[in-house]
Amino acid sequence: MTKLIITGSKGRMGQMLLACAARIPELQVAGQIDQGDDLVRVISQGDVVIDFSFHNVTPSVAQLCAQHKKALVIGTTGHSEAEKSQISNLKSQIPIVWASNYSTGVNTLFWLTRKAAEILGPGFDLEVVEMHHRLKKDAPSGTATTLLEILGDVRKVQLKDALRHGREGIVGERTDSEIGVHALRGGDVVGDHTVIFAANGERVELTHKASSRETFANGALRAAQWVVKQKPGLYDMQDVLGLK
Repeated sequence: MTKLIITGSKGRMGQMLLACAARIPELQVAGQIDQGDDLVRVISQGDVVIDFSFHNVTPSVAQLCAQHKKALVIGTTGHSEAEKSQISNLKSQIPIVWASNYSTGVNTLFWLTRKAAEILGPGFDLEVVEMHHRLKKDAPSGTATTLLEILGDVRKVQLKDALRHGREGIVGERTDSEIGVHALRGGDVVGDHTVIFAANGERVELTHKASSRETFANGALRAAQWVVKQKPGLYDMQDVLGLK
């Protein structure tokens, strides 16, 4: 039996995690934390904390997990470089799964994107398009950011120099090195991501569309069951799924 503590329990993902966990006999929700609640009060009751709160809350959650030697699964996105550093510094103390997306399908998209970029080579222009519901606070999405990092790694370019966030005005011809990213917001879209590889005469598009948050919740719960058995370190969903 794996005992969970969920932070951000009243949010969309928190509610879905609770619903999905209730259907898995090997899991028990030992604590539900949201704004105004005290994680210190319940952290000793769990084996692993699943964080779907807000980016500026995650470092304090991670620090508390390290103090109490509890595993951590991070689903929150939009962290600043300073916040990322604070969290990463704890990887020698506890096992952490940190993924921008916990869907099995999206993690397959990550794998396929890397392979396609390697196979198609520099002759193809790269663009990433993502769409989410109108209430999403960060852009581009964490999933789109991971896709961009994969493309940047394969192309060996610095994203701070290569990224083009949409285009406006007389921007000139597209350069060979740039990678375009476009964030769309509207309605109740759970999450759509497309990676476009465009060359003269042909185009390859890899697309994943999520119609329910259940796929993310089940992936995060799978990660929680996996991470409690791991040594201290920083892992992602590719590790959980054995794709590395």
